[in-house]
Amino acid sequence: MDVKHGQLPTGGFEHLQLKGRLEPPGLAVTRMGSTVYSTVQQQDYSASVWLSRRDKLEHSQQKCVVIFALVCCFAVLVALIFSAVDIWGGDEDGITEDNCSTECRIVLVENIPEDITFSENGTSSIPLSVGLHKLLDLATRSVEIVSSHWALTSADLESGFPGAEQGHYLFQRLLDLKSHQISLKVASGLTNSTELRKLSNKGADVRYLNMSALTRGRLHSAFWVVDRQHIYIGSANMDWRSLSKMKELGVVLYNCSCLALDLHRVFSLYSQLQYKDYLPSIWSKRLTGLYNKDDVLKLQLNSTKAEVYVSSSPDAFCPKDRTRDIDAISHVIQEAKRFIYISITDYLPLINRSLYRYWSRIDEMLREALILRAIKVRLLISCSKQTHPLTFNFVWSLKTLCMEMANCTLQVKFFNPREQKDGTQIGINHNKFMVTDSSVYIGNFDWVGNEFLYNAGVGLVISQPEGVEERNTTIVEQVKAAFERDWYSRHTKSLQANKIPECGKPRAGQPVALKAQMDVVEGRDTSNASL
Repeated sequence: MDVKHGQLPTGGFEHLQLKGRLEPPGLAVTRMGSTVYSTVQQQDYSASVWLSRRDKLEHSQQKCVVIFALVCCFAVLVALIFSAVDIWGGDEDGITEDNCSTECRIVLVENIPEDITFSENGTSSIPLSVGLHKLLDLATRSVEIVSSHWALTSADLESGFPGAEQGHYLFQRLLDLKSHQISLKVASGLTNSTELRKLSNKGADVRYLNMSALTRGRLHSAFWVVDRQHIYIGSANMDWRSLSKMKELGVVLYNCSCLALDLHRVFSLYSQLQYKDYLPSIWSKRLTGLYNKDDVLKLQLNSTKAEVYVSSSPDAFCPKDRTRDIDAISHVIQEAKRFIYISITDYLPLINRSLYRYWSRIDEMLREALILRAIKVRLLISCSKQTHPLTFNFVWSLKTLCMEMANCTLQVKFFNPREQKDGTQIGINHNKFMVTDSSVYIGNFDWVGNEFLYNAGVGLVISQPEGVEERNTTIVEQVKAAFERDWYSRHTKSLQANKIPECGKPRAGQPVALKAQMDVVEGRDTSNASL
């Protein structure tokens, strides 16, 4: 009981003695050990909590780093896909598809060698060299050039051919552009060109395309873009022969910034492929075509209404909304109502690789136009030592379609150059165009399967209605007049049955290969009959 008023608690003195007695040593040690163990446990728990928190913090930090890296990668990916990476010049000149010009002037330019004369010249073309120099006269900011060859100053190897000075003069003007604060930009498939090295040393920005790695082909494009306002496109390369010995045709358009802007996009596409050995799976949206066969550019050419668009090859070089060359040719052929006139260097519907394969695209288009639509077709093909012997077989095969058939007309002629005493040929027809009753297609390719499948090139399609009541002759009519001038000239000869023209004689070492080619034509190798 409790102590009250000095009384002892119940239990007596013994009880108080027991309470005040010391605990046994063993029990004290046990209790002390238990306390130490409890303390250690608490410390271990605290340490484990701290370690756990540290792990969580480090894990959170790692997650933040990973998330940040993913966000950065996504931002870069978006920038690569949806912005113009490394596009030459950007929008530095302020020209866009919203403020570009559609009031254009167009001129037909040709190089006609001195040895080629015509009894009547009803065309209104100007010399090619004059057209190119005029473009340089107009340049104030930039000149962009794509060419498969660079040999403007190589005439000294050929005893100073008359007219070769045109190439020297043009090359000198290109070298001097930098001194006039005009940037020269070149895209080329050549990596060992002396002239390109000289241009680069003078400040030109030269971009090289490894076409062998990209498409197993070559860069055959030939065009200029000046200040993103004026353009040239045609058959001529930057070769002194194109300004003197070769027969060339193209067009120059002035103050046509809408079309120039679209062609500049092709140029920018080439520039982005410098030194690359692969093609991107997705092109920048700023490289897509502005106009195509389904969404043409409507403009005024010499105060006459016209519809225009740019095409390109090969397929892998055609971003979204860019019409392929082969589709442009098909569209022009399908839209023809009365005639199709074609002037090209080579016509060979074959893929010439390790094995020959029949490439039927254009051949079938012409057959359909002849047989099913009764369109008049004329083929003017260059006749030279390089003309493939099978060319005559293929065109004769086309011609036999019209035998004993009413309303089926196919005519074939060969433009024959003059041969010099040293064996070289002057006046080779290097033209690459097609004209119909309402459209003209001017391209960079011969009509050979390899060209469209592997090589890089561009084409220009211009459509203008017939019979427009304008004082100015349309460009379609001008190109038609140039074709007919060549067709009726003394420099052509017609295809004759069972007779191969002189230019088509097999070259040394060719008979064995020719037999293999004939097997393909006659159907003895049908494993790759079409593509």
